[in-house]
Amino acid sequence: MSSHKIIIVTAPSGAGKTTIVKRLLGEMPQLAFSISAATRSPRECEVHGKDYYFMSPEEFQQHIEQNDFAEYEMVYAGKYYGTLKSELERIWGNEQYPMVDIDVKGALSIREKYHGKALTIFIQPPSLDALRVRLSERGTETQSSLDERLGKARYELSFAREFDHIVVNEDLEKAYAEVKAIVENFLD
Repeated sequence: MSSHKIIIVTAPSGAGKTTIVKRLLGEMPQLAFSISAATRSPRECEVHGKDYYFMSPEEFQQHIEQNDFAEYEMVYAGKYYGTLKSELERIWGNEQYPMVDIDVKGALSIREKYHGKALTIFIQPPSLDALRVRLSERGTETQSSLDERLGKARYELSFAREFDHIVVNEDLEKAYAEVKAIVENFLD
């Protein structure tokens, strides 16, 4: 595979990005999930090396100093997330395309670095009210974390027009079909 293409999907928390990405990965064997590095603690069901590469802030800082990241951001206060170049290389080495599921700033940063080889898709919730309902129904948010996520979502939505494609996820099946068609078209 001579073309090192990258598919980047981003969205505000709760917009349905993870559901769409998991389904794409299940149906398109040419795609592989790019595991991000993170300094936060694993959630109950998360596995190191499968969901994230969990690192201490010191380890993460060391990787920054060694220029090991394709992109990294401090997404929430004191919590870093990043895409290791070695992770992209690992996937390309397996003759697959990395499916990168990251925040807005990280997505734009990777697109800048891999200009022309990166496809960026922004999954947009139908509205902030719909997003509030989805996040509340998860049952994982406190009022303050819910407010923080909604504030961040408002900020992230302001960048939507900078992406190659915006897909509004009002109906999951329709949004999924739209994203899949965009990805297939990009890889052809």
